[in-house]
Amino acid sequence: MLLSSLNPDQPIRIGTRGSPLALAQTELVRARLAGSDAALADRSRLSIEVIRTTGDRVLDRPLAEVGGKGLFSKEIDEAMLAGRIDIAVHSIKDLPTWLPDGIVLAAVLPREDPRDVLIAAVPRLADLPAGGVVGTSSPRRQAQILARRPDLEVALLRGNVHTRLSRVAEGVVTATLLAKAGLRRLGLDHIGTMLDPEEMLPAVGQGAIGVTCRTDDVAVRTLLATIDDAQAAREVTTERAMLAVLDGSCRTPIGGLAQHIGGGTMDLRGLVASPDGSRVLEGFRSGGISEGRAMGEDLGRELRDRAGVGFFAG
Repeated sequence: MLLSSLNPDQPIRIGTRGSPLALAQTELVRARLAGSDAALADRSRLSIEVIRTTGDRVLDRPLAEVGGKGLFSKEIDEAMLAGRIDIAVHSIKDLPTWLPDGIVLAAVLPREDPRDVLIAAVPRLADLPAGGVVGTSSPRRQAQILARRPDLEVALLRGNVHTRLSRVAEGVVTATLLAKAGLRRLGLDHIGTMLDPEEMLPAVGQGAIGVTCRTDDVAVRTLLATIDDAQAAREVTTERAMLAVLDGSCRTPIGGLAQHIGGGTMDLRGLVASPDGSRVLEGFRSGGISEGRAMGEDLGRELRDRAGVGFFAG
């Protein structure tokens, strides 16, 4: 990438949310960009613009009631389309199924561990006391918890990682679940018990950091291509293809995980469930890494057809 194709008098402006995790992820992107081009080694060439989103402000209601996952990116997208920022850093699991016109997912960083972690005084979901309260805002986690432990109560718990950890420590809730990737990026890798995907299938894109930009910004897209991780991008593309067929919203519990298993092969597991966990449908595909999008779409159609009309909430 030749930096001469960008404006040498203006830094590349990186938009992000202001949570500790969002800022940590943005620093990872910043470091990767700086390492991709000597002209970007000067930190002043990569400025960070913190943008507070609706999802950050409204914490007392489920996302589905106030507009869905897009609330974590709406104001950032508006700033990008208005030309106030050049790129934006997102947790891919928080991106809406369809990006706004004029914005493209241009790079995916190497993926961290995609699994969930149980935060509780006991090591396993099976060990939680009957009637215990699990705090989460995720319909996916809620459905899978209740499918295994219908005797538990699930209560709304939103906020950043440290807020949710404190609610468990204070006894406000018995347990919560967090993404291993986020804990690791915050230096909290030692906390909690890892849950295998067979017990708790992750969210689509979990563990992956995505960088978006304007579709017509050729210079920035070329730059971002230098930090794109092909394996992580293929996995994310596969999972999001399944999600798109399922027309996934924040109201429908959906999980998905694509993983390279060697030899040019990728496995995909998908799940849809009723919010109360009374019905859980799972599916599996395996194929070549070049077939990811088709695999995702095919599994999405299978799960949609098996679920039937009326299963998916709007």
